[in-house]
Amino acid sequence: MASRPRTLPAAVAPVLVGTAAAVEASDELRLGAFVAALVGSVFIQIGTNLANDYSDAKRGADSMDRLGPVRVTASGLVAPRRVLVATWVAFGVAVAAGIYLTAVAGPVILAVGAVSILAGVLYTGGPRPYGYAGLGEAFVFLFFGLVAVNGSYYVQVERLDWVPFALSILVGFLSTAILVVNNVRDTDTDRRAGKRTLAVRMGRARSRALYTGLVASTYIGLPVALLSARGPAWGLL
Repeated sequence: MASRPRTLPAAVAPVLVGTAAAVEASDELRLGAFVAALVGSVFIQIGTNLANDYSDAKRGADSMDRLGPVRVTASGLVAPRRVLVATWVAFGVAVAAGIYLTAVAGPVILAVGAVSILAGVLYTGGPRPYGYAGLGEAFVFLFFGLVAVNGSYYVQVERLDWVPFALSILVGFLSTAILVVNNVRDTDTDRRAGKRTLAVRMGRARSRALYTGLVASTYIGLPVALLSARGPAWGLL
């Protein structure tokens, strides 16, 4: 429950997009690199969700009157220490995948993975969690859009290109939209807990407009991105 499986498509989609772009460009698939990238992305997402569950409960942000899925730490379903151990186990799996990818595509991948894990922990943890300062959307756009798509492309062909970069922006928009709608749901309880998310700062009406804009921009931007980067028309599907 704490791993929030409904959020995991946001970790799977960028790997599929980046890998598909690489196969289109090279007509080859490094199956091991694809599986490792998928495992790494999913477990970074799971680790971030677990860390978020633990840290929000510790800071008192998850009150019993909040809407949405049950948070296992705050509700007492699971002991905080067990959630913390599960967090590091998830990140450990991601590190193992990163080590394999490093052997395949070079040390830059391990550095990217390490920064991604650190960002996941500091989202709601640490002395100054940036998720409490309205920067969560920027994190999601960067790591579940730009980094995940282009990283998945890189481990296949060991270079970067305009097609995956253009598509990574659109994937980032959709991933960000997920967080926006979650934060709109939690606006009242976050405000009371002192969690100054972007939705708290902007208010519900402007946050809903942002959500609409992100989703609309994705579908409007897809043909533009494919045309400008000379990507395949099949990408429109």
